[in-house]
Parts: sequence; structure tokens; C-alpha cells
Amino acid sequence: MKQKATIIVVISACLAGFSGVLIKMMSSMEVTSIAGLRMTLPALGIGLYLKYSGVKIFRQKSPKMLLASGLNAFRLYFYFIAYIYTSVGSAAILFYCFPMFVALMGYFFLGEKLSKRQWFFLFLAFIGLVISYSHLSFSFENNDFIGMSSALVAGVVYAGTVIIFKSESQNYNSNEIVFYQNILGMFVFLPFFVNGYSDVSMHDLGICILYTFVTGFVVFKLFFIGLKYLEASIASSIMYLEVASAIILSYLILGETLNANMVVGGLIIIISSFMISRNKKIS
Repeated sequence: MKQKATIIVVISACLAGFSGVLIKMMSSMEVTSIAGLRMTLPALGIGLYLKYSGVKIFRQKSPKMLLASGLNAFRLYFYFIAYIYTSVGSAAILFYCFPMFVALMGYFFLGEKLSKRQWFFLFLAFIGLVISYSHLSFSFENNDFIGMSSALVAGVVYAGTVIIFKSESQNYNSNEIVFYQNILGMFVFLPFFVNGYSDVSMHDLGICILYTFVTGFVVFKLFFIGLKYLEASIASSIMYLEVASAIILSYLILGETLNANMVVGGLIIIISSFMISRNKKIS
């Protein structure tokens, strides 16, 4: 089953590579409006499906799941800011620092062991972050600094949600997890979408609906199916394939390229993450 779960997560990662390109194409929509539609459609769609299937969604007290849902709303806001303010490749690379934070959180909260070699690659990934930022002026007037920092914040917060959902994965199926992931964000961001709807073009609305379906339903559904049978750090490391997919798609569709700092720093981060997963059982 682990082999099938790995393939499922690989497919999820490749599909997720479309995220940045689609976000860049929604020029008439505000961040909060994108988030409103992105979280409302999965929450309503899966909520109705669960109800029709006879599943009692709130069958038990779920403070941890609601906490993760709130964190995910916070994460998504910064995720969108990242792709709007900086290049798709830079945002994708820095967001995908989250496996190193998953590994650390898994160590502290789930009791997942880390070898000395893994600690070394965690440090190396941090060096990759430093290199990635080294060409920037540390100013909130610098769009790349804002976008890259937002991607990093989104990655740290997302790591927290992965740990929470992993700890509860035996109590909830993948549909329930996706529902909880979006439910609080729906209430937070939907009013912004309703207020700004009149200013949204039909072109951007269509792209947002496509983006919502691919990332809100398909990607996370597949990821959480795989996560149930894989360790959190391994499933998250596989998702690094989204970075390669995002960079290739942004180059082909948007003509974006990466500077030398992001190429070097990004390679260090990606290789380090891979080695953290590969050496999981080396002492």
C-alpha cells in the first residue's frame, strides 16, 4: 500500500504545480476574494457529500481539527500574497521549505526520530534559505522580499497543519480532513468575495473555479489519502515535485526565470529535503 500511496502523492504534487500560474492569471481578483472562493467551494461541496453519505461531520469534539482549519486559513492568505508579489519559482521553492519544518515538528510532537544525518541536512536547508535571501534588500518596500517572506510563513504554518492532520488521520477519512481544512476559512474570507464579486471578470472567475477544483479538491484529496499510509516527513518531501512542476510551467506559460541565488539556494533546499526523507532510518 505504501507504493500506491507514494504514486498518489506524486500525482498530487505534479497537479499542484499549476497553482502559481493560475494565481498569476487572476489579475482582477483580490487575495481575500481568491481565498474566499478557494475555501468555500471545497467546504460546501465536501460538506454536502458527507451529509448525503450519512457521515456525521461533527460527531465528536474536534478542537485540534478546528485549530488546523484556522491555521490553514492564515496559511492560504500568505500563500496567495507570495505568488502575487514574487515569481512563481521563488514562491514555490520557499513554500516548500515546509518539509523541513514538518520533520522538526514530527520530531517534537509525533515522536518521529531524526538521525544525525537528518539534523545535518536540516541545517543545510537553512543555509539554502540564507542563500535564497542573500540578494534581497530587507525592506517591506521590496516586492520580492514581501513575496518570499510570505511563502516562508505559509510553509511554516502549513507544516503545523500537516502535523495536526497526521495525528488525527486515523479518526477521520480524507474527505473529512479536506472539509475541516477549509471550513473556518470559508467563514473568514467568503464575505470578501461577496463584496468584491462585481469587480471580478468572468475570465478570472473561471480560472479561480478551476484553481479551486484542482488544488482545493483533487490535490489535497490525493495528498491526504497518501498521508494516511506514509510518514508525515516522507509524504511532505514527495510534494517537493511541485517545485519542479511550478518552475517548468511558469517558464513555459509566463516566461519567468530564476536568478542565481534562487537556483543555488533552491537546489540546496530541495536536495536537503530529499536526503532528510531518504535517511529516515539511518542512525
